[in-house]
Formats: sequence, C-alpha cells, structure tokens
Amino acid sequence: MRFTRIMKFAAASALAVTMFAPGLLRAQAAGDTVLKPADTQKLLPASVFYRGQSATTQLRNSGGVKFADGYFVLTTLVDTSGYSTDVSSKYQAYFITEVALKVGGESLAAGVYGVGFVGDKFIVTDVGGHDVLTVNAGTDAGFKRPTPLQVLADPAGGFRLYAGRKFVSFSR
Repeated sequence: MRFTRIMKFAAASALAVTMFAPGLLRAQAAGDTVLKPADTQKLLPASVFYRGQSATTQLRNSGGVKFADGYFVLTTLVDTSGYSTDVSSKYQAYFITEVALKVGGESLAAGVYGVGFVGDKFIVTDVGGHDVLTVNAGTDAGFKRPTPLQVLADPAGGFRLYAGRKFVSFSR
C-alpha cells in the first residue's frame, strides 16, 4: 500500500514536470526577468541617501529587471516628506542600474539616481539632486491595473517603468 502511494506520487510529479517544464524553459530562454516587489525586497535597502538626507523606501512599491547576464535595474518609491518641495517634486523614486541604459531614447550610465515624473517629463537626477537626464514620458490610458510604481515588459521591446499610468521606456 505504501509502495502504491509512492508510485502515484512519482507519476503525479512526472506529469507536473512535463506540463510545467515548457513554460519554465521559455522563461529561461527569454533571459531577462521582470522583478516584482517580493523579488526586489531582498535586494533594496530600507532607506537610501539622496541630497544630504536619508529617506525610507516603500519596498511594496518597487520593481526591476534582472538581465540574462545577471545585472540588475532596481527602483523603489521613497518617502520624500522631509525634503523641500523643489526636491520632492522631481525625486519620487530611487533608481539603480548596474548597466548603461537607453531611457526614453537617451543614454544613461550605470549608477544610482533619483527619478520622478513631472508633468509629461521623466527626470533623472544624481544623488546630489543635479539634473542628469530629462525625457518625455508617455501615458497609457488603457492600462488596466495602475499601481504607484511598477516595471513591466514593453510590447515594443525593452521595459517600462510606470508610476500610475505614466511611463518611460528603457532598454539596454
């Protein structure tokens, strides 16, 4: 009787592997992986330094990409309540990239940045608050489930960083 249960378990396990393996192989073959908040919480700090102050991160509002070669792009919303209005208006999230990127068609070097959506623009600043890059942001009116911040695959290739329905595309 015990042997029969073991054999049934083994057969069920083999069937499950057979059913799910093609999906797993496709995910690995694609290479780059979009990271959800549960994935980034292990990688991002609880607080970050920007413009002479420390701000707590909102890890529940984070996302990123792990590229096939093991490099990361990570981002998380931050609590900017202690910052002046001119700083907090354009510093909404912490953005870390281990590789050079194209953001909105412009080049961005590997580094640690503050980013934010201001009007129809996406602004990237260094940790001293100095402007590094400004590009046009898009609005995805048909986006079904907007959240304060998330990273998703871009249908045109690459990825999108969303803040609500506003987004900017990025790629390697």
